[in-house]
Amino acid sequence: MSRPLRRALAAVVLTPALIAALTSCGSSASSSPARTLRVGDQKGGASQALLDASGQSKSLPYHISWSSFSSGPPMVEAIGAGSVDIGAVGNTPPVFAGSAHRPVKVVGALRSSEAGDAVLVPKGSALTDVAALKGRTIAVAQGSSAHNTLVALLLKAGLGPADVHLSYLQPADALAAFTAGKVDAWAVWDPYTAIAEQAGGHILATGEPVSAGLAFTVASDGALADPARSELVGDYLRRVRAAWRWAATHQEQWAQVWAKEAGIPYEVALVSVRRTQSTSFGVALDDDAVRSEQRIVDTFAAQKLIPSSFTFADFTDRRFNADLPPSATTTAPAN
Repeated sequence: MSRPLRRALAAVVLTPALIAALTSCGSSASSSPARTLRVGDQKGGASQALLDASGQSKSLPYHISWSSFSSGPPMVEAIGAGSVDIGAVGNTPPVFAGSAHRPVKVVGALRSSEAGDAVLVPKGSALTDVAALKGRTIAVAQGSSAHNTLVALLLKAGLGPADVHLSYLQPADALAAFTAGKVDAWAVWDPYTAIAEQAGGHILATGEPVSAGLAFTVASDGALADPARSELVGDYLRRVRAAWRWAATHQEQWAQVWAKEAGIPYEVALVSVRRTQSTSFGVALDDDAVRSEQRIVDTFAAQKLIPSSFTFADFTDRRFNADLPPSATTTAPAN
């Protein structure tokens, strides 16, 4: 691995203090809690950088207090605990939140390509397909979207979680284990997929044939029950959707900003933007979206990855869905 790439990886994986740290942005002079929205962000998701790059964080009529997390599951835990109001996650963290009866609701949906959600093997691996993973050790963040991608791919290959050894690691630790050859495979999402590829890994399979391609925004019950904060939730969702529309037509510009903010090489960011992020657009949290999540609930319950099944619709709030295309829409509407 090259020295510049090692430095870039260190910026991503060796900053637990930074991941837990709080930062803030916004233009409102008011510090009233009613005019502050506490937003969770993922190191690889870069919601804050996206809003800044697209101009959507300018002239905010309220303050955003940002908290950064290593992945979706710990973010949803913080939302459920009431320390964060809202945050974007993949398709599986809401399933684990519902299973744990956390006081949260899914309030928005995003569609994007699944080409960057993948199971990878290290450089020099002799493994050529998912079926060959039987008995192997696979790194994955428990409760993440990659967890669902991995389970779905295993089932499609005639295997199940019990046929492999799941090593539950957050992306930072998983990347270190993967590059050191301590695991046989890694299930993850962009930009980590692109980072692993640049380090010599290659994709064994992607989530494209097994996933609905949906991600979600989760908000706390407390924020949704507060009229002032729920108004901010609606405004934030509109700004994020507008920011993703901007990213689709400003790929190089977005990749430059994201690379700098995330501490990853520009080439890695650009691959991730072109493969995954430039395909993202807001869709309705409709019956099809809820059914796709219910299938994950039922599958994870059947595989005993959660204690039991439950009704996913009970963990949704559809009030912010006006004028959005159906979740089954595969092509982003014109700006």
